[in-house]
Formats: sequence, C-alpha cells, structure tokens
Amino acid sequence: MEHEVVSREQWLEARKALLVKEKALTRQRDAVNKDRLALPWVKIDKDYVFETETGPARLADLFAGRSQLIIIHFMFGPDWEAGCPGCSFGADHMDGALVHLNHHDVSLVTVSRAPLPKLLAYKKRMGWKFPWVSSFGSDFNYDFHVSFTPEQLAAGEVDYNFTTIPSEKAHDELPGLSSFYKDADGAIYHTYSQYARGGEETLGTMMFLDHAPLGRNETSTLSFIRRNDEYEDAPKAGCCHS
Repeated sequence: MEHEVVSREQWLEARKALLVKEKALTRQRDAVNKDRLALPWVKIDKDYVFETETGPARLADLFAGRSQLIIIHFMFGPDWEAGCPGCSFGADHMDGALVHLNHHDVSLVTVSRAPLPKLLAYKKRMGWKFPWVSSFGSDFNYDFHVSFTPEQLAAGEVDYNFTTIPSEKAHDELPGLSSFYKDADGAIYHTYSQYARGGEETLGTMMFLDHAPLGRNETSTLSFIRRNDEYEDAPKAGCCHS
C-alpha cells in the first residue's frame, strides 16, 4: 500500500474519521461480549479423564479449586513430533496471563491428544510454564470437534466451527477454545467455544501488529509465524530452553 504524505492538519482529520469507526467497533465488541455472557449453558455429564503431571485427573480437577475454566485446544496429535506452529504462537501468550486469570477465579489449561511425555518435552523446549494435559484415549477432543478420526475425514466433511467443512480443508487436529463453569455443588457446564480465527483476540502480538505501520504484513493467515526457537536469531535449545 502506498501512503500519501500530508500535513499534520490533514493527518488529524483522517485520524478523527478513523476514530469514529474504532469507537463503533469498541461498542460492537462490548455488545458481542454481553451476548456471549448471556449464552445458555450445557451440563457436562460425561466423565472425561486426562493425563497430567500428577497423574490422572477428571475435568473437575482441571478447575484447580476455581469456578471457571478455559481450555485451549492445542493441535498436537499422538503421532506428531512437535506442536502446531500457530498454536505454539498462541501458547507464547499464556504464561503472563496466568497470574491475572487465576486471581480472577479462572483456570487456564491447554489440552492436546499427544501422550503426556511428548507434551512435556515440547513444553520444556518452548520454555512454557502453563498447565498442559493429555486427552489421549479420551473422547474429549472429538466431542468438542477439534480432532477427527480417519473415518470422519474419509467421509468427505467434518463438523467444525458450528458448520460442516470439506475434509480437504480439515486436518486430524484443529484449534479452538472452550470455557466451563463449575457450581458450588460440583456440576460442570459448557458455556462457550470458539474455533478457527475466533481466537485472534487472545493473541496480543496480533493486536500490536494491527497498530504497527505495516500491520500484520501477511501473505496468508499467520504466514510469518515460527516456533519461538525457530526464528533465525532465536536462542538454540540447550541455552535458555535447557
């Protein structure tokens, strides 16, 4: 994009015109957030069990004594050698948020289908601290439409992001976020899920780039993303990731 160079007065006029749109977007976001909080809930009756660093844990245990739980569906299949680069980019934003979320009665946990030893090894490589558990052997990922069996993919289409998409546009694993509430009696409710680009608002780097002179400067969604140790100037494993 070529930019016209103008006087400060002309720039101010254009900036004020954009501010009107930005304020409208803020009000629209507030309205959407209000509608999100007003969504009906679904009671979870299935007994999901996860593998954690301290042994098997049920969904209720992932709340860690809090009433709210956000689960990040991280793309890392059982036969994968490393986690999805895009999901890894998202995970780089999590550790700093944990203390604030936890003190707001919210637990944040990442779930993947890869066996726990793979997850923990990759977590160490990336330098992360957030809780990461394995749903290997569980229906959890399938029930929340972020993992798909070979049979589902062979059928020609899968259910993802509240619609059906052609199998050629899907993978055995896809990203998402799901939220849950646990009441005083221990009942658990599914309150919200989002998929695909729905999670962009949780990515602070993208929000910063939206304010940079050249924006995201992408050739396709997240085209510039690398794992945090795969940029040319990144410290090598065995240094800060040892």
